[in-house]
Amino acid sequence: MSQITIAVRVNPANPRHHLWNNNGTWFVHYTAYPSPVTKQRFRVSLGTKRFDEAQRKRDRLLSKLLGHRRSIRFALEPSHNAELV
Repeated sequence: MSQITIAVRVNPANPRHHLWNNNGTWFVHYTAYPSPVTKQRFRVSLGTKRFDEAQRKRDRLLSKLLGHRRSIRFALEPSHNAELV
Protein backbone atom coordinates (compact mmCIF):
# COMPACT_ATOMS: atom_id res chain seq x y z
CA MET A 1 0.00 0.00 0.00
CA SER A 2 1.48 3.35 -1.01
CA GLN A 3 1.53 6.40 1.18
CA ILE A 4 -0.20 9.60 0.05
CA THR A 5 1.19 12.98 1.07
CA ILE A 6 -1.29 15.74 1.90
CA ALA A 7 -0.11 19.28 1.15
CA VAL A 8 -1.46 21.93 3.51
CA ARG A 9 -0.22 25.50 3.57
CA VAL A 10 -1.90 27.60 6.21
CA ASN A 11 -1.92 31.39 6.33
CA PRO A 12 -3.00 32.26 9.90
CA ALA A 13 -4.00 35.74 8.73
CA ASN A 14 -6.60 34.20 6.38
CA PRO A 15 -9.49 32.54 8.28
CA ARG A 16 -10.90 31.28 4.96
CA HIS A 17 -7.86 29.20 4.01
CA HIS A 18 -8.89 25.98 2.21
CA LEU A 19 -12.51 27.17 2.13
CA TRP A 20 -14.48 28.04 -0.97
CA ASN A 21 -18.08 29.25 -1.22
CA ASN A 22 -19.91 27.82 -4.22
CA ASN A 23 -23.38 29.34 -4.61
CA GLY A 24 -23.87 29.60 -0.86
CA THR A 25 -22.48 26.18 0.15
CA TRP A 26 -19.00 25.96 1.68
CA PHE A 27 -16.44 23.51 0.29
CA VAL A 28 -12.95 22.60 1.45
CA HIS A 29 -10.13 22.05 -1.02
CA TYR A 30 -6.69 20.49 -0.68
CA THR A 31 -4.04 18.68 -2.73
CA ALA A 32 -2.73 15.13 -2.26
CA TYR A 33 0.39 13.65 -3.83
CA PRO A 34 -0.03 9.89 -4.44
CA SER A 35 3.49 9.80 -5.90
CA PRO A 36 6.37 12.27 -6.24
CA VAL A 37 5.32 13.07 -9.82
CA THR A 38 1.52 13.16 -9.60
CA LYS A 39 -1.00 15.23 -7.68
CA GLN A 40 -4.70 15.07 -7.07
CA ARG A 41 -6.90 18.00 -6.07
CA PHE A 42 -9.90 17.49 -3.83
CA ARG A 43 -12.90 19.76 -3.46
CA VAL A 44 -15.51 18.44 -1.06
CA SER A 45 -18.76 19.97 0.14
CA LEU A 46 -18.94 20.70 3.86
CA GLY A 47 -22.72 20.64 3.61
CA THR A 48 -23.32 24.01 5.26
CA LYS A 49 -24.10 27.57 4.31
CA ARG A 50 -22.73 28.95 7.61
CA PHE A 51 -19.12 30.13 7.62
CA ASP A 52 -18.50 29.38 11.32
CA GLU A 53 -19.74 25.81 10.89
CA ALA A 54 -17.64 25.40 7.72
CA GLN A 55 -14.52 26.48 9.66
CA ARG A 56 -15.16 23.90 12.39
CA LYS A 57 -15.75 21.10 9.86
CA ARG A 58 -12.64 22.10 7.89
CA ASP A 59 -10.50 22.16 11.03
CA ARG A 60 -11.75 18.75 12.16
CA LEU A 61 -11.17 17.22 8.75
CA LEU A 62 -7.71 18.68 8.25
CA SER A 63 -6.61 17.55 11.70
CA LYS A 64 -7.83 14.05 10.93
CA LEU A 65 -6.12 13.93 7.53
CA LEU A 66 -2.85 15.23 8.93
CA GLY A 67 -2.97 12.70 11.75
CA HIS A 68 -2.80 15.44 14.37
CA ARG A 69 0.84 16.03 13.38
CA ARG A 70 0.35 19.76 13.57
CA SER A 71 -1.42 22.03 16.00
CA ILE A 72 -3.52 23.76 13.38
CA ARG A 73 -7.21 24.48 13.36
CA PHE A 74 -7.55 23.65 9.71
CA ALA A 75 -7.17 19.01 4.47
CA LEU A 76 -9.83 16.61 3.43
CA GLU A 77 -10.71 13.37 1.80
CA PRO A 78 -14.06 12.55 0.22
CA SER A 79 -14.43 9.41 2.30
CA HIS A 80 -14.55 11.56 5.45
CA ASN A 81 -17.57 13.50 4.20
CA ALA A 82 -20.01 11.44 6.29
CA GLU A 83 -18.04 12.13 9.45
CA LEU A 84 -18.38 15.90 9.25
CA VAL A 85 -21.71 16.10 11.07
